Amino acid sequence: MTTKHIQIIGGGLAGCEAAWQAVQQGCPVRLYEMKPQKFSPAHNSPLLAELVCSNSLRSNAPTSAVGLLKEEMRRLHSLIIRIADETAVPAGQALAVNREDFATKITELIENHPLIEVIHEEQTKLQAHPDAPIILATGPLTSEAMADTLAEITGHERLAFYDAIAPIVSEESLNMDIIYSKSRWEDGPGDYLNCPMDKEQYLAFIHALAEAETVPLKSFEDEKYFEGCLPIEVMLSRGEDTLRYGPMKPVGLRNPRTGQDPYAAVQLRKENKEGTIYNLVGFQTKLTYPEQKRIFRMIPGMEHVDFVRLGSIHRNTFVCAPELLEPTLQLKKAPTIYLAGQLSGVEGYVESTAMGLLAGLNAARSIQGKAAVVPPPETALGALITHLTKSDPACFQPSNVNFGLFPPWEKKVPKRLRGEKRQEIALAALECWQNEAF
Repeated sequence: MTTKHIQIIGGGLAGCEAAWQAVQQGCPVRLYEMKPQKFSPAHNSPLLAELVCSNSLRSNAPTSAVGLLKEEMRRLHSLIIRIADETAVPAGQALAVNREDFATKITELIENHPLIEVIHEEQTKLQAHPDAPIILATGPLTSEAMADTLAEITGHERLAFYDAIAPIVSEESLNMDIIYSKSRWEDGPGDYLNCPMDKEQYLAFIHALAEAETVPLKSFEDEKYFEGCLPIEVMLSRGEDTLRYGPMKPVGLRNPRTGQDPYAAVQLRKENKEGTIYNLVGFQTKLTYPEQKRIFRMIPGMEHVDFVRLGSIHRNTFVCAPELLEPTLQLKKAPTIYLAGQLSGVEGYVESTAMGLLAGLNAARSIQGKAAVVPPPETALGALITHLTKSDPACFQPSNVNFGLFPPWEKKVPKRLRGEKRQEIALAALECWQNEAF
């Protein structure tokens, strides 16, 4: 076991995963987390690995890109995915967690590990040392001071856009005489609650939404949203039916009471196993708090709903990865500094954790004098690295993992078989890589 420490800044998903991977290689870690001394605008729990947006890690099916990424991470002994599996709540084919149990378990494992020292204080500067790796995993809400320091090291301006958070409501305040349980296309009760709307109700809802007051951006803020996490009012601005083809899509949600398809539907997903709280699926918003209460209570079945958490908007900071990062997640200009999580230029819980996993592995290998590893491009992990390091810098944007990032097919594959074929190729490539690299 080496006596050199890896310094990790940030105790979110990526930072915790990086720490875990490093100590599994026998490398001691100092993990810096500013909570509870200081909280970002989107955080309120003193726990590590706090989930601030949805409680869903999206599809668990290995024939989907994100499900395949999870499976690869399981095979690389990811802490975050293991605990997510242990604290899962019903969510159809998705992997959703009880966020309190999830964060509590991870916090206990990290804080009680003999090779991890957790230091609760804010870090605002990066001081690179020739033989002491630093993993920066401060997330989308990286402080101005830390972002400035990073910009000084890279000589490159940071980029920023804005993520919006969906509200959470109390189950006991929902009107179950109107709302019904059903997962899309499934017969009988499902894992989602559905609030059906007829055309008149939908038009009234979107009219109120279009006229609602939103939280204004400050004069220095540039409005750049991630396409996969648009506020509903921004989606609505693109057309009257945009929401009906997005988060309010009624397809496959026939009302068992009427035998008819709703004109539109709002879906609610469990936040915990007990089903006492639910989040509004796809309802990220920058509406003011009073407007959220007024307008969301127009949704059938939510007329008297109690809000456990209201939606909000927060900044997301990331680097221009194609210009700044090596495929090992090291900064080109400062190779002892690794970037992990959303700061590296990925989007989503699972993708952020995956970058923490790779950064932790490579930082540990650097201390041990071993060559850094880069997963093959046929894998979901490798596809993300390819996106980060080989995209056009002029139009680089953060991305969730998707099959469009994977290498093109050598031979044409029928659409219905593509997910299974991607899974087969990726897991075979991962196994070969593991056998050769570790």
